[in-house]
Parts: sequence; structure tokens; C-alpha cells
Amino acid sequence: MEYIPVIILVLSFISLLLIGVPVAWSIAISSLLTMMVSIPTLPALTTVSQRIGTGLDSFALLAIPFFVLSGQLMNKGGIAHRLIAFAKTLVGSLPGGLALINIISAMLMGAIAGSAMASASAMGSILGPEMEKEGYSKEFGAAVNITSSTTGLIIPPSNVLIVYSLASGGVSIAALFLAGYIPGILTGLFLMIVASFWAKKKKYKVGKRSSLKEVVKTFIDAFPSLMLLVVVIGGIVTGIFTATEASAIAVLYTLVLGFWYKEISVKDIPQILLDSCGTTAIVMLLIGASMSMSWIMSYENIPQDISSLLLGVSDNPIIILLIINLLLLFVGIFMDMTPAVLIFTPIFLPIITKLGMDPVQFGIVMVLNLCIGLCTPPVGSVLFVGVGIANTTIEKVVKPLLPLFVSMIIALFLVTYIPGLTLWLPKLFGL
Repeated sequence: MEYIPVIILVLSFISLLLIGVPVAWSIAISSLLTMMVSIPTLPALTTVSQRIGTGLDSFALLAIPFFVLSGQLMNKGGIAHRLIAFAKTLVGSLPGGLALINIISAMLMGAIAGSAMASASAMGSILGPEMEKEGYSKEFGAAVNITSSTTGLIIPPSNVLIVYSLASGGVSIAALFLAGYIPGILTGLFLMIVASFWAKKKKYKVGKRSSLKEVVKTFIDAFPSLMLLVVVIGGIVTGIFTATEASAIAVLYTLVLGFWYKEISVKDIPQILLDSCGTTAIVMLLIGASMSMSWIMSYENIPQDISSLLLGVSDNPIIILLIINLLLLFVGIFMDMTPAVLIFTPIFLPIITKLGMDPVQFGIVMVLNLCIGLCTPPVGSVLFVGVGIANTTIEKVVKPLLPLFVSMIIALFLVTYIPGLTLWLPKLFGL
């Protein structure tokens, strides 16, 4: 009898996903069905509704709509063009130069906009046609764009890290933001190495070397955009403002920047606000539904059961972390990142705490792991955006994607087993 709630939760959730029910509603309905096993229908409905509401009752979550809005303003404000121009002067003359430009620009754009899909959309639209014109295959261009776009979810500011802070019971957002820099840059470097080797093998065209004057000019042009990272992260780390306050400052900064670059006008604002509201509504519904499922799992003692099961398999931290990583890789294939973080953090956090792993490190490991899921079918949102913009198919993109996947997995395991990669910067700043 004790396993019936678990069976109903898992089977109903998977069944709803298979018949095409949206993820948020699949989570909410399967949570409701599970509660109805333990208590009558009316209290079950009340409990799930209440948990969806209280799940959104968090000051930290106010940062998400603001960061979404700042990302929309950045996307419309001509930031991508300036970042690409700057990246072109740095790596344009190396083998696979345009692919490397895509990766560096995506790292910068993703970090500034805080959205993998915004980065994939911007980079794919601008660099995709240029790469094709220079002889690159559209499938290779799409693969590079898809994988590199996820680095901005690790390099702060990142909405997903804020969600992890909420799910983990209050891990420092400032510490998580600082912890994301080295793993994010490391992942980007591995992607660049693979892209460069692939481009050299395929003998893609190499661009001309930029002069120091061109580098300085493009850097000055991109400097105001890059300063957003300094303002936001610097303010959070030094304690001048919280992550939520930083998100509001980011909106003000990007709005001023958009008008300064003359890429945004007053008539563009209503559409930007509407787009931001739509994205925020989707994210918040996912968060609310996921928080209800997380509470129900706790009510049914599922995290404790899984913890006992895993620790019963082995007491070797290396083996347990390997199993958790494999489980999260599997979860990322079928579930969007936000609900996955909210549902599985309460399950795995007690386990890694018993193993002596820092919750900050685990947050980065979890997000980096789930980033790979964004690039895989059937729920890989970034995969579908990248393939759609490149006007190709998933089947054709798989071949150039595979070596890039391998590089991301290598980065994941390095971050998992070398704590210094994530904890060095937070410790340096006393967090």
C-alpha cells in the first residue's frame, strides 16, 4: 500500500505527458490524483491549490519576471550584434572562427539575457546565415548554437539558480551566481575545442585576423552591455542590493541602454511587456505546480525512501554522484529544467548533504546536467528553437551534436568531482 501513491504519481505524470498534456498541467493533475489516494477529493483539491499558491509566495521569485523583462529588452535592444562584433575580433581568425564567435557570443548573451532560448534565437538568426554563406553546414551551425546557448543558464544572472535557491531552502543566491562562472566558462571552452576540431576536419573557411584598433573599437561598443554583469553581480556580491533588487536594476539599465543604442522606441515597449508577461506566466505556473508536487512527494515520504534506497546501494560518494548524474540526465530528456529543479532538489539534496557535498556545488551540477536535457528531444526547448531557426531537422543535427554533447558531459563530471571549480570564487568572497 505504501508504494501506491508513488506508482500513481509516476504513471499518471508519464501518461499525461505522452498524450500531449502541457508539462505544468501534467504535474498539477498527477499531484492531485496522488493526493486523492490519501485524502478525500475536496480536501485534495484544496491542498493542491493551496500549495500552488504558497509555492509562489516568495520574495526571491520576484527576480524572475524582472530578469525575463531585462532579457527581452536585451534581445530587442541590439545587444547581440555588438557582442558578436566583439567576439569576431577575438576569435574570427581561428579554425572554425564563426563557430567560436557563436559560442563566445552565446556565453555573453546568455549571461546578460539569462535565457537560453533568447540566446539561441538571437545567435541563430544573426550568425546562422553568415555561417552558411561561409561554407559551414547549417546542421553544424545549429548544433553549435543549440549547445552554446545553454551556457548562459550557468553563467549568472540565472533564473534557474534562483529557482534552485528556493527549492533548496535558501542556499545563497550570491554564492550560486559566483559558483557558476568557472563551470560556465569551462563548458564554453570545451565546446570551442570540439567546434574548432570539427571545423578543421571539415576544412571550413578561416576569417582574417583583426587589428588591435578593431578589437578596441568593438570592445568599447559592447562595453555598456558587458557592464550589466558587473553592476548586477557586483551589487549582489558586495551586499549593496539583493538578487531581487538587482533584477529591477537590470531592467532599468537595459531599458536605458536600448534607448541609448536607438534600437528600442516607446512604441516597442507594449509588445516587450506582453512577451515578458507571457514567458513569466509560463514559468510561474511551472513553479507553482512543481512546488505542489514537491510538497506531496514530501508528504508521502518519497525523498526519504529514495535517499535510503540510493545510500543502500553504496556508501561510495563517487558511485552515488554518478547514479544521481545519470538519473538527472535521464530526467532532463523528458522534463523541462524549472520543474525538474523544483521536484528533484528536495529528493537529492539530503543525499548529497550526507555525502558531504556543498549544496552550492550541487546546484551548479544539477543545472549544468539539466542544460544537456534542453538540447535533447522530446522536450528540448532549445533544440527545437535552434533547429527551427536553422530551417533543418533534428535527425540531421544529431551527428554534429554528439561530440558537443560529449564535451558538455566531460565538463559536468569535472564539476561534479572537483569541488574547487564551483566553490573557489564563493569562498574567495567569503560566501
